[in-house]
Amino acid sequence: MALIIQKYGGTSVANAERVTEVAKRVLKYKNEGNDVIVVVSAPAGTTDSLIKRAYELSDTPNKRELDMLLTSGEQISIASLAIAIEELGGKAISLNAFQVNFNTTDAHTKAQILNIDTDVIKENLSKGNVVVFAGFQGITKNNEITTLGRGGSDTTAVALGAALSADEVEIYTDVDGVYTADPRIVSNARKLESISYKEMLELAASGAKVLHPRSVEIAAKYGIKIHLRSSFDDSLGTIVESEGEKSMEKAKIIGVTSSKNEGKITLSGLPDKPGIAAKVFSTLAKSKINTDIILQSSSINKELNNISYTVKSDDLLEAVRISEELKKELGAEGVTFEERIAKVSVIGIGLKTHYETTAEIFDTLAENNINIDMISCSEINVSCIIKESDVEKAVRALHSKFLEN
Repeated sequence: MALIIQKYGGTSVANAERVTEVAKRVLKYKNEGNDVIVVVSAPAGTTDSLIKRAYELSDTPNKRELDMLLTSGEQISIASLAIAIEELGGKAISLNAFQVNFNTTDAHTKAQILNIDTDVIKENLSKGNVVVFAGFQGITKNNEITTLGRGGSDTTAVALGAALSADEVEIYTDVDGVYTADPRIVSNARKLESISYKEMLELAASGAKVLHPRSVEIAAKYGIKIHLRSSFDDSLGTIVESEGEKSMEKAKIIGVTSSKNEGKITLSGLPDKPGIAAKVFSTLAKSKINTDIILQSSSINKELNNISYTVKSDDLLEAVRISEELKKELGAEGVTFEERIAKVSVIGIGLKTHYETTAEIFDTLAENNINIDMISCSEINVSCIIKESDVEKAVRALHSKFLEN
């Protein structure tokens, strides 16, 4: 008997028909003698609708109340799926974070998992139930409801897999695996049979939406094998594990990703002295704002510097507010920001040691008249900040150059 954890995204439980199809798939695994835990997201569009409601009521909704509102979406899904499983002759019980004691930090809308009390889950599995668990949510030591942020249901599923030593974690979405680029942008993108944790983490962090970066970090830490699959058919997907598709010494390009939900902030005219950058980014970190690409450059006055950095669009207004406060505190000359920017990334093992490949990335963008605003390079990732209007052209050009020949 194996312990299987399955996670289903919002499109998989979008309506009663889809919920019933998921129930049939779950019972197939259960009837084969496996213990099954199912983690589900809110029905497609529900979270966005709830966020819209909150911001119609307030420009800055209280984060505690926002979490209280958003977690209602997952509770719709778990109860619906449990009902569907029982209607098909199975046994199921729906559980939320409070009932399981799924403990997190108290950072509302961005909570991190601390520990999971698995006793209630084990007890219900021993009674023959399929356990249907609410993804995305947690509970603090003071019994406050929290959420894990976008993609939190992936993180929930893999965390349960680690806590319960699951035999397999399957992540079901509306795509059938990891592709070399978004198939909606590049029609001939290739599905990968396997990919390493490191490569998947870079793809996910750079814009690939099939798996959340935090879930990959947990999987790598605990050695959890993830199978990314489609909930619309029975095809094999992509295995995420310690080693992916192998190559020798040459740089191996695994994929091209993009992200449009980016914002850029520039603090100009900062004093050029030690500790300024540390103050800027430690202040942002205290507000749980993750920065991505950072660029420091000299201004016309050599005693002053400019610092530019990118954040996710969801954090942009808060980051601008903090930057305005830092401007006054540090004696900077100004704060500017841009909303409609995008990031395109080329992911591949060995990029840092293969300078000719990095040069070809920039050449390809130049040949397509795409201007680069900021650049970030690592051993496995070359990312460029460009205009949002150029992003799809950039993805197609880079995919054609490195993955189609």
